Amino acid sequence: MATIRIDGGNPLFGEVTISGSKNGTLPLLAASLLIEGESVIENVPRIDDINSMIDMLRALGAKCEFIEHSVLSIDATHITSVSAPYDLVRKMRGSFYVAGALLGRFGEAEVPLPGGCVIGSRPVDFHLSGFRALGAVVEERHGVMQARAEKLTGSHMYMDSRYRSVGATVNVMLAAVLAEGVTVIENASREPEVICCQQFLQQAGADIRGTGTDIIVIRGVNKLHGCRFRSIPDRMEAGTFLLACGAARGDVTVRAVEPRHMGVVLNLLQRAGLRVESGADFVRAISDTRPHAFEVTTAPYPGFPTDLQPNAGVLGAVAVGTTVLQEAIFEGRFNYIDELKRMGANIQLKDSVAIIRGVPKLYGAPVEASDIRAGSALVLGGLAADGYTEVSGAEFLARGYEDLVGKLQKLGAAITSTQTAEDDKARNAWHR
Repeated sequence: MATIRIDGGNPLFGEVTISGSKNGTLPLLAASLLIEGESVIENVPRIDDINSMIDMLRALGAKCEFIEHSVLSIDATHITSVSAPYDLVRKMRGSFYVAGALLGRFGEAEVPLPGGCVIGSRPVDFHLSGFRALGAVVEERHGVMQARAEKLTGSHMYMDSRYRSVGATVNVMLAAVLAEGVTVIENASREPEVICCQQFLQQAGADIRGTGTDIIVIRGVNKLHGCRFRSIPDRMEAGTFLLACGAARGDVTVRAVEPRHMGVVLNLLQRAGLRVESGADFVRAISDTRPHAFEVTTAPYPGFPTDLQPNAGVLGAVAVGTTVLQEAIFEGRFNYIDELKRMGANIQLKDSVAIIRGVPKLYGAPVEASDIRAGSALVLGGLAADGYTEVSGAEFLARGYEDLVGKLQKLGAAITSTQTAEDDKARNAWHR
């Protein structure tokens, strides 16, 4: 089990360059399966979830190679299988995106169902109903989804969910771009990561209208072609560093970002008393006093992202006053709270609402991460705390953050990891 050790209480100063988006790049890798030819994707983060998706593409017969550090070449001309291996789907729910791409291109897909998740239930019912609306026969047998269609045909569908589903929007879109006729998706997700996938497909020859809105119109085409495309910056990583600045104090600039993707996060930082500046591709946060308490409810984009709720919880833990966090997306997203309370946080949890009474200081303690975002929150807690914090389960962080420890060290954090440079080299060797 990987471990991160932090000697807290040091303000953060300097600049950090944000990597490509995990949640934005995974759909691009799946979408490449629709293309007969080479796709080149830039700004690919070197993280474990991306490596797992690359393994998935290779298992299906695609050729994948990093031609530069963050530039990935994918040739899916000769796909040899439409059956996704269970051990790879089990590692990462995002690999279920291959279902829509395989069904769209080959009229057939066999993909294990992802199952549960530590942060809460994330069923794929809306993915499957979307496939059925396009004319596929979908069966679930022994935990495996089997979908087949002689010819997918366009359909008018409504994503009938309490909240817009990013995954279902992407998967249905992937299945529909080569279908016959017109597909209309209402109540579609508007996340920047979905827009990124739409733009990639458009550049590859897909006919998609309504990009960035909740009504997407897709007119099926016969074939897609290879292209070169740049993935978007990771707004969750950027938000993590900005919230870290608020919790630990300091002056931090994140670069290579899209500030327009982060409006609600920047608004929260300002309400918490930070001074925030932004330009075309940077955001600067300055924090020299304890933050102010705030209230926030997670919501689909453009609302406050559930992935940053744990980090916002750390900011609230050291704020002046009482912060109220309502989690409206995933019922298990508060799984970091008991660990943060070990560090001295004063938090009461009532159903989907966390009431956080800010304390002047947190104190270092041994804690354990249970997922990517809980892990990042505990790292932020350690940065803000007096004394030593040891975060076990830090391997989760490698799934979603590229060199988090190294970037924090450049900002002056006293932080180390049991993950050595040799280990990192071994992890990436297979994916050169």
